[in-house]
Amino acid sequence: MNHHVSGGLSSDGLKFAIVSTRWNDLIVDRLVDGAVGALRRCGASPADIYLARVPGAYETPLAARKLAATGAYNAIIVLGCVIRGATPHFDYVAGAAANGVAAASAETGVPMSFGVLTVDTMEQALERAGAKAGNKGEEAALAAIEMSNLLRTIEHAHKGD
Repeated sequence: MNHHVSGGLSSDGLKFAIVSTRWNDLIVDRLVDGAVGALRRCGASPADIYLARVPGAYETPLAARKLAATGAYNAIIVLGCVIRGATPHFDYVAGAAANGVAAASAETGVPMSFGVLTVDTMEQALERAGAKAGNKGEEAALAAIEMSNLLRTIEHAHKGD
């Protein structure tokens, strides 16, 4: 292996959009706080962070795609919470959100980190929104920073190829 590259965790000079759901806001607000906190700790200013709220997880891919298409953001962070119920609705919503965000990232070339919790219970959601299992919003933001820096490194290394 001749070359090894990875992204760093400095968000200095990077711009981020967060797409978050209003549904399950008790959980999602904690995820947003975790993401914003991570971005700020890594050097992002408040002006570098744009928050767009959508009704639910099903709507996140379209908003993420539209934000990516503006060319204004280095990465999009998608946050939400889908709690399993007694119907198959959970499977449709969670699958559509995950597949839609992955497709939007692949189509636009803008990294999108997926911080939509898919859990069975409110207790599991709370554990992943700042309790025992950490804060998945923070983890999604760190992944967005790292991917933004990795893509910058790759693009810089291959200019003129």
